[in-house]
Amino acid sequence: MGTVLMMLGLVVAFIGGIWLIVAAFQESVVWGLLTLFIGPAGLVFAIMHWERGGKPLMLNIGGLVLMFAGVALSAPPPPA
Repeated sequence: MGTVLMMLGLVVAFIGGIWLIVAAFQESVVWGLLTLFIGPAGLVFAIMHWERGGKPLMLNIGGLVLMFAGVALSAPPPPA
């Protein structure tokens, strides 16, 4: 179950990341290049242009949450 959640989260986060880059390029080439090559610029873009970058950011964060949940479910139990 954990592996499935990790894979699903990876796909969702990837789609959100691509969508955010596309939205940044739709705003301007500079935003697109910054988002593509400098990771935190995507977060700044999404906050400054929430109407265009909010949904992709939330999708990206949701994918990360799914990945972390999958990791948590896949971890072996602690020794007794």
